[in-house]
Amino acid sequence: MPKQETKASVRIYYEISGDKIKLKNKKCPRCGSVMGHHLKPTERWACGKCGYTEFAGKKGK
Repeated sequence: MPKQETKASVRIYYEISGDKIKLKNKKCPRCGSVMGHHLKPTERWACGKCGYTEFAGKKGK
């Protein structure tokens, strides 16, 4: 049988190593959906389903 190619969306969102598959992005602690990672205007993780947002790299003064 010829080796089956993985689809582009699988390679973007999941990390495949050997026989293990790991999700690259975080899961939302509120609803469990996959969160998006945004860099501008500030770095943050945001859930498109429920609106939960975590800000990354926040420096205290």
